[in-house]
Parts: sequence; C-alpha cells; structure tokens
Amino acid sequence: MTDTPQTCRWQVYATADALQADAVRIISAAAQSAINARGEFHMVLAGGSTPRAVYESLATIRTDWSAWHIYFGDERCLPPNHTERNSSMALQAWLRHVNIPHMQIYMIPAELGAVRAAQEYARLLQGLDSFDLVLLGLGEDGHTASLFPGQQWGADPGGPAVLAVHDAPKPPPERVSLSAWRLSRARQVMFLVAGAGKRDAVRKWRAGDTIPARAITPEAGVEVLADSAAAGENGES
Repeated sequence: MTDTPQTCRWQVYATADALQADAVRIISAAAQSAINARGEFHMVLAGGSTPRAVYESLATIRTDWSAWHIYFGDERCLPPNHTERNSSMALQAWLRHVNIPHMQIYMIPAELGAVRAAQEYARLLQGLDSFDLVLLGLGEDGHTASLFPGQQWGADPGGPAVLAVHDAPKPPPERVSLSAWRLSRARQVMFLVAGAGKRDAVRKWRAGDTIPARAITPEAGVEVLADSAAAGENGES
C-alpha cells in the first residue's frame, strides 16, 4: 500500500443509467480538453459489466476519433478473441464501431502468458508519461483492475509498471494488470461502481480500510461515480 493518501470525490446517482450517462459526459469532455491542449487523448479502459453500457454510448458521441489512444487496465490470459477478454468486450461494445486507428488501440498480449505479456506492455508504456483518463471498476472484494486483496498491487513507483498476476481469486487465475502506481499516473481517474453487490466494498473503502482501490492515488484525486444501490443511499442525480 502506498503511503500517499487517496483523495476521493464521491458522486451518487439514483440509478445505474444515470451514472453511465454522466460517465459518458465526463469522458467526452476529458477527451475534448486533452485534444484541445495536446492533440491526443490517452485513455485506459476498465473491464466488467458496468462499463459496457458506457462504451456502447461512447460509440455515438461526436469527437475526433483519430486523436484517441486506448489502453487496458488489465487483461485475462485467454486466447486473443476469447469472449471473456476485456478487450473483446470493448471491441464489441464500442471500438469496432468508431474510427480510432487500429494502431492506437493497444491491447495487452495476454495470450503470451502473464509474465511475457506484462513485460511487453510495460515496454509499450515507456514512452508515455501520464494517461489523460483512467477508468476503473470495483469488485465485490475491493479489487480494481486485476489488483486483488492479499496480492502485490505495485504501489511503489520504483516497481514494475505492469504486473504478471498469478493465482487470481477469480477465474482465470493468470492475468496481467497495470500496477497501482502506473494507474495513478494520470490526469484524471474515474471509478464506476454499480449494484448492491458492491455495497460492502464501498463501505470498507469509505471507512478507510486497506483495499486495492485505495492504492490508486493520482495527484488530482479520484472521482467515484456510484449508483445508490452500491452506495447504500439515495441518489443525488
């Protein structure tokens, strides 16, 4: 666990649909701001069910897709086109439907095995200082990306940028994940948290318990978009 404290800004929504709609708005605005400032937008994608609707909606926005660069926070060590890969979900829901140049979608080569894939993805990231936006989810056990309780999270900036994950508590056991410090090197980090199954993890997070999600500590803090079912309170939007 990093010694850097995490700053969280929580926004609770009445429904998952409202959460997802605002996430699309925030992502679109972040893209426009980055493109205006630097000519490029570098975004890290999350896996899981909550981001899928966000990705489907992103396919309909108006933007300069040629300026987008897409990375993945983690990947499962499965064959390239396996339906359970995070990249497969993102491609199906969004990326195949827009004109982001193929060479600007940087998929983790997890089919090579966790160790080699982590090494290759770390090399790919060497030339990039900070991501513009990192999108993350929250598991029922408090994990984010493929950083699980009881395992190494890579919070030390002197450590690897990408981790080979073995014996993950969720199948498949072999995975690849950006480390906590590399996920934290971002201008903006946004968590999407929906569903009553996340309520215990949210409670622990807000109480200050040491869960993997708390290891993400960008200088600008993190935005947490949660629906009322996950937050256990009435939505504000």
